[in-house]
Amino acid sequence: MAGSKQTPPAPQPTGLTVRKQSRVLEIEFDDGATFSLPFELMRVWSPSAEVRGHGPGQETLQTGQRNVEITGVEPVGNYAIKPSFSDGHDTGIFSWEYLYHLGTDKDALWEDYLRRLEAAGFTRESGRDAAMSKAVVGGSGCGSH
Repeated sequence: MAGSKQTPPAPQPTGLTVRKQSRVLEIEFDDGATFSLPFELMRVWSPSAEVRGHGPGQETLQTGQRNVEITGVEPVGNYAIKPSFSDGHDTGIFSWEYLYHLGTDKDALWEDYLRRLEAAGFTRESGRDAAMSKAVVGGSGCGSH
């Protein structure tokens, strides 16, 4: 088509390593980008309905995830992974594009998470250490999770 711009293909992973001791997922992409994603960040920003809800205002703030671990990782086709976390959460499908976003925007996402903890009445540290409970932020949640 004349005049139309094609979107370049999204970066594809060339390496993925779960580092249990340091609690990070290292992921390398074919554009040269390399990210170290803390398990805690991945857990609190899981793309699952349990975390995101089914629409705006249904997000559920995840607390007590400082020491969460990834206990397994399953491939999902050629486009994603599905990690299993030590708290039993295993419904988030992390596409390559979403993992790239987590890596690129890690600092802003982390700061947003800490602000949301404070808004929910936790300190930045107490919310990260809170018992494995969840506080609903901005909505009533789904009820089916």
